Amino acid sequence: MFEKLRLVPKKRYWDYFILVARFLLAFTFIKYGYSKLVDGQFGVSSSDLQVPLKDLPLFKVMWFLFDHEPLKTTVGILQIITGILLLFESTAILGVVFFIPIAANIVLMDLSFMDAGMGQAFARRFMFYFILCFLILWNDRDRIKIIWNAMIKKISMKRKFPIFLYLLLPLFAIILEILPGIPYAVYYYITNPERISESFKIIQNLF
Repeated sequence: MFEKLRLVPKKRYWDYFILVARFLLAFTFIKYGYSKLVDGQFGVSSSDLQVPLKDLPLFKVMWFLFDHEPLKTTVGILQIITGILLLFESTAILGVVFFIPIAANIVLMDLSFMDAGMGQAFARRFMFYFILCFLILWNDRDRIKIIWNAMIKKISMKRKFPIFLYLLLPLFAIILEILPGIPYAVYYYITNPERISESFKIIQNLF
């Protein structure tokens, strides 16, 4: 058995290290995500709820706020999906792309709300995870290069539209922002016709 291991090329050792790294990141996020779904993470004790808000540690305030839906379940599901993506070589890049922003948010929250010692400890731990993410991406650099080239090959400095259309972008962006509210406004005034005159009065007062 040991003789066979000595004969394995160095590339195989590296590939196995990447597999272990992916498994570690996947296990970590799947564990965190599952604990959120079964109420094993977030929330505070009933005794903590009796303490005035100003006297509670910031960490417990954060855990109380994060114990609300749909935030807790959404984060938990995203972490589980990220972990599953990391388990498979074909989806590992996508898993890393999901992992980094979620983990970065965790680090920011820990540094902001935990005491200095615990926050720095979690930050060091996740910095190691970020290094593993970089190594996973480096291992898949050939595929990343293909993706990158596909993204930038159509980039051109040539304008697609006349300059005046670019100047009108803020106006059209405002119109686009208002657009989804129009059906709701129409429905509201159809079901509440008495509100129409009140709305006109408010508009007149504005001008």
